[in-house]
Amino acid sequence: MRPLFSPIHNYLAKYSIAGGGLLVLTLLTLVLIFPRTSHITRVGVAVSQPVPFSHKHHVSGLGIECMYCHSGVEESPYAGVPATKVCMTCHSQVWTNAEILQPIRTSFATETPMKWNRVHDLGKFAYFDHSIHIAKGVGCESCHGRVDTMPLMWKEKPMQMRTCLECHRNPEQHLRPKSEIFTFGYKPDEPQEVVGKRLMQEYGVQPYNLQNCSTCHR
Repeated sequence: MRPLFSPIHNYLAKYSIAGGGLLVLTLLTLVLIFPRTSHITRVGVAVSQPVPFSHKHHVSGLGIECMYCHSGVEESPYAGVPATKVCMTCHSQVWTNAEILQPIRTSFATETPMKWNRVHDLGKFAYFDHSIHIAKGVGCESCHGRVDTMPLMWKEKPMQMRTCLECHRNPEQHLRPKSEIFTFGYKPDEPQEVVGKRLMQEYGVQPYNLQNCSTCHR
């Protein structure tokens, strides 16, 4: 009696099983890796704005401090975007006819807020309070990177759950004296771990509470 299947079918069966396993593994890898790519996180991707504002020029070049524009960051959950009148404090005196700044002048004249595009936009399922982080010794640079070197603004970190947990699990690696909160390129005189552990006690930072789900998800 002639066999129902020829020997080649054995090879096809083996290769199909191996191929199916490889396909599943590939799909799992994509699911795990793709969300971490810059295509999704937008890390390092400059965000276009109605006026190309350069932090590098204003911070490093002119020496303007973070608090001048983000005045509510020490007391509010939000760093805030400066009102147009803050921009015009300087630009009513300098670059008064620059075409690139026409949207700012129009906004000021018509009392219509500028529509800036958000760079760091957390999902509504996560709660973040700038003021408590500053009160506990977390510098702007820890999350936002070297803003003073950015000609245009982009994300330095993906702002995903893993980003927060890296800090919440090891806060001593990120704490600094409150006098250095707004300092870019801060380097402690002692090893960071030594400084961090001392500041954890001084500021009452408790890692166990930081890893509680309800801390960020309310």
